[in-house]
Amino acid sequence: MRPNRRIVPYLFAAPALLLFGFAVLAPALATGAFSLTEWSGFGPMEFVGLDNFVRAARDTVFVSSFLHVAVYIAVTIVLEVAVGLALAGVLVTRRGGSPWFRVALFTPVMLPMVVVAVLWGFVYNGDFGLVNAALKAIGLGDLSRVWLGDPATALLAVCVVSGWVYAGFYMAIFYAAFAQIPGEVVEAARLDGAGELTIFRRVKVPMIRNAVEVCVLLCVTGGFQSFDLFYVLTGGGPYNVTEIPTTYLTRVVFRDGEVGYGSAMAVLMTAVVVLIGLAFMRSRLRKAS
Repeated sequence: MRPNRRIVPYLFAAPALLLFGFAVLAPALATGAFSLTEWSGFGPMEFVGLDNFVRAARDTVFVSSFLHVAVYIAVTIVLEVAVGLALAGVLVTRRGGSPWFRVALFTPVMLPMVVVAVLWGFVYNGDFGLVNAALKAIGLGDLSRVWLGDPATALLAVCVVSGWVYAGFYMAIFYAAFAQIPGEVVEAARLDGAGELTIFRRVKVPMIRNAVEVCVLLCVTGGFQSFDLFYVLTGGGPYNVTEIPTTYLTRVVFRDGEVGYGSAMAVLMTAVVVLIGLAFMRSRLRKAS
């Protein structure tokens, strides 16, 4: 039944639009306005124009935080997306595998990230952690160290935790995508003499290319949204080697009380994420054409 008045569709959409305006649009506009001021969160604001953006461009910690998150994203694409794709391929090859195996792989996704970070903090503990204990048990005690306190291993240690959590998430997505592939295509490849590995690489993965691209985009944008894992495990340390834009922004705003400067960093980070998303969509349109 079609509405007999043009205003009816807008009335139905009004609650969602109001919620979007209140929860997303208004804070975004306020952040943009704050970025042009020097303000501690209390008292009068002082308009400073683009000074905060210039300061952010010269802030070595802020600039290096983007390098850290880029490394984090690159490693997690392997540990999350690639490992999830491999796990899904194994499950499909084995006709679905055990349901309990799939549940076990997906369980870490359902745990609160703060709980995961606390648990892995014990695993990485330099005195009684499981990692050092395992190394000593197999005769590699010389490799034991304070994993989260060593600048050479802290960022990689955080990446491993993230991979442990989200590999099962991407596995579930890829498993569902593989299940949509027509069985006739796979059987035809087998009749042509292709092995399971060749079928996986040359048939199955190309047929779920859209799912792979979406998962990579989720991994990239999710990397910029990461906060709790870094904050609980390392707090940005040691010596800022695990500082990412979100943790540094939080420290500047809530510890140092520089709301204006923190807002400028938030605007810059948002701009970077938007540009990455636009570049991704443009590349997909080029492939489609």
